[in-house]
Amino acid sequence: MSYQELYDLSTNNPTQFWGDAAKNIDWYKQPTTILDESNPPFYRWFSDGELNTCHNALDRHVENGRADQLALIYDSPVTDSVRKYTYQELRDTVAKFAGALQANGVTKGDRVIVYMPMIPEAVIAMLACARIGAIHSVVFGGFAAKELATRIDDAKPVMMLTASCGIEGKRVIEYKPLLDQAIELSTHKPSHCIVYQRPQAKASLIEGRDLDWVEASDAAEPADCVPVLATDPLYILYTSGTTGIPKGVVRDNGGHAVAMYWSMKHVYNMTPGEVYWAASDVGWVVGHSYIVYAPLLYGCTTVVYEGKPVGTPDPGAFWRMVSDHKISTLFTAPTAFRAIKKEDPNGEHIKNYNLDGFRALFFAGERCDPDTLFWAQEKLNVPVIDHWWQTETGWAIAANCLGIEQLEIKPGSPTRAVPGFNVQCLNESGEPVTGKENIGNIVIKLPMPPACLPTLWNNDDRYVESYLSAFKGYYLTGDAGYVDDNGYIWIMSRVDDIINVAGHRLSTGGMEEVLASHPDVAECAVIGTQDTLKGEIPLGMVVLKSGVEREEAEIQKELIKLVREKIGPVAAFKQVAVVHRLPKTRSGKILRGTMKKIADGNEFNMPATIDDPIILDEITDALGHIGFPHQQ
Repeated sequence: MSYQELYDLSTNNPTQFWGDAAKNIDWYKQPTTILDESNPPFYRWFSDGELNTCHNALDRHVENGRADQLALIYDSPVTDSVRKYTYQELRDTVAKFAGALQANGVTKGDRVIVYMPMIPEAVIAMLACARIGAIHSVVFGGFAAKELATRIDDAKPVMMLTASCGIEGKRVIEYKPLLDQAIELSTHKPSHCIVYQRPQAKASLIEGRDLDWVEASDAAEPADCVPVLATDPLYILYTSGTTGIPKGVVRDNGGHAVAMYWSMKHVYNMTPGEVYWAASDVGWVVGHSYIVYAPLLYGCTTVVYEGKPVGTPDPGAFWRMVSDHKISTLFTAPTAFRAIKKEDPNGEHIKNYNLDGFRALFFAGERCDPDTLFWAQEKLNVPVIDHWWQTETGWAIAANCLGIEQLEIKPGSPTRAVPGFNVQCLNESGEPVTGKENIGNIVIKLPMPPACLPTLWNNDDRYVESYLSAFKGYYLTGDAGYVDDNGYIWIMSRVDDIINVAGHRLSTGGMEEVLASHPDVAECAVIGTQDTLKGEIPLGMVVLKSGVEREEAEIQKELIKLVREKIGPVAAFKQVAVVHRLPKTRSGKILRGTMKKIADGNEFNMPATIDDPIILDEITDALGHIGFPHQQ
């Protein structure tokens, strides 16, 4: 079927569409109710079905001829080590560790917090929880103790799983002291912690509470898969940057398994047995969906990478991975490629590796500027697909679905809505609008497809208030943009990043696109800053490519002129700062809100997810040089 035929079927007859997709999953009890609409806006998929996600990810492949196929490849340039697991080996390891969880009191429905670095044991922990029907909540390894404590109090786990340390570049970060501090700060006290000891640092264990990972696993009997309802939670994932009461996104078992499997074929054009690499972290939704679950559900080989796109050891790190492990499809964030492009603008490192089997590159996590997309296309000579999704949806809302038909690539757009997602653009009055001149709220008509969040953990009211109250019958993505006459979706910025310059609503994303097109710019961000006359005015921040030796003042003038030419004088774009780097979360999102507070002279809390707090001092100094904050 063509893209349009599949899309029309998914929106006109979602019960038939997703009922057919569900046949790819093993069920203990086949669902007879595909979509339960009895309690809107709380829609449920496959509500009377029973399954086990771990069985679908591991056991059935072992039973159906993939026992000796590689399931997981762990590659760690920071420890100079590689480990590989076949489906049989991974299934057996997971079953033993699941037995260790059961032996220490973890049962179906219990919560388990996973606080781990990018090692195979993180994947094993998640799958072991799924195997026994426990609900895992992964918190990015090395996350601040105070933030971890809020998640402990919200999820109320019976068990904590951690490692003695993580490795960031050349730094060894000990996790156990952070975990101990978080438990001390939290009101809820988990019964046990299981600690995986790494050779780079040995953690001290508290007698009676803490257990050694290897010892606990070795002593356990393998656990069988426990049937759960399709609507039972598989995991809770707290959205990054949460303060106060965390926002725990819930993912169910049934809808998640069905959508993950469907996406591997239709969105990513994968074939079972091929190697798929999502260069992310299990702490983020990409890691949940496309490191752990989707590739294994589909029978592919997945990759766990403990390293960086540059510096471990050089900008050729990704190409070595593709070459060494015969990776056919790579999924990463645009910020990773901007870092590679900055260090190796001519792509010299690519020439050192054999990329013959490499088929496609997917970007997500933030808006991909056309310049980065063009660079990747030119250097790699494969389709470069920008696709758009969120923690809340768990998979792509819009994409160029290579497994259906490749549509025209329009740089700056993640193409069209993925089948299952009825995406619309609404103005402030809630009326559908189209066209570039109508930047509005990008929404998804209810019910959303399987795998999207059914609610927030223990907080139905907040789910409705946060996502469903702005426009009745629609999920509010929080992103602003437009839908063109061909159905292409253009995400310009978060709704909060639309700035009002003297009454004109302007997209900071559009200005960033212009700045990124300058040949000397590696990376950029635009924020709106307070102005007594115009309300807000844009401020640009740019990182220059390695090797650029021209005068900064000359480049700044060119950038201001470029925005004036492409956007128009109405943008009032008159100031741009050159910075060495931009502050980001560990997942690569630029902290625009924090930079705005610095520029406006407002107080701000140190973001819990920032990758390096020192960058904020550098930003403050750079803005000070060009007169920020303004004394208005």
